[in-house]
Amino acid sequence: MANILPASSGTAPLADRGALRGAVVLAVVTLAGFGFLYSLAGVGIGQMLFPQAADGSLAERGGQVVGSALVAQPFAGERYFQPRPSAAGYDTMALAGSNQARTNPDLRKRLEEARAAVALREGVAPSDVPGDLYTQSGSGIDPHVSPQGAAIQVARVARARGLGRDAVERLVAAHTEGRQFGVFGAPRVNVLALNLALDALAPGR
Repeated sequence: MANILPASSGTAPLADRGALRGAVVLAVVTLAGFGFLYSLAGVGIGQMLFPQAADGSLAERGGQVVGSALVAQPFAGERYFQPRPSAAGYDTMALAGSNQARTNPDLRKRLEEARAAVALREGVAPSDVPGDLYTQSGSGIDPHVSPQGAAIQVARVARARGLGRDAVERLVAAHTEGRQFGVFGAPRVNVLALNLALDALAPGR
């Protein structure tokens, strides 16, 4: 039987312009759809349903932005409630915890020193200091303290501002948030919102 051989034994490159066109179209659709339109839709829905949160939950005083209800910041002076300590120095560009193990002696030493400092500031025994006032959150910018963490600071703030303790306690109660949807998390107090309410209650005091 005779073998039928091709006229040329050389191999010709595969030419398929349709495959290239399909790849280009897919890339364009992916970039435009998921890189632009999806993001645009997400921003639009967020602005419609949660406008304040979508804009960063910014807090203003006197027409100027003074912070965000989602980000902790330090406060100077005895007149203000203090947030949780931050391993990142409250720097939003360096969010992190300390990454120290619970068995690390440096961590234990730092916690004891921090608890003693809070106890001295608030005039209480170290054993009475709530854990959230001397431990650092994982993010480093937790804007909340526990109701216990706020309550232990009431006497200092009231004394520094010349206010009655009951007035400050009412403000703390008014700014205590419940569990998310009544189920998740724990009751908490937003420190920035509470301090702004204090300034509004007694400006200059």
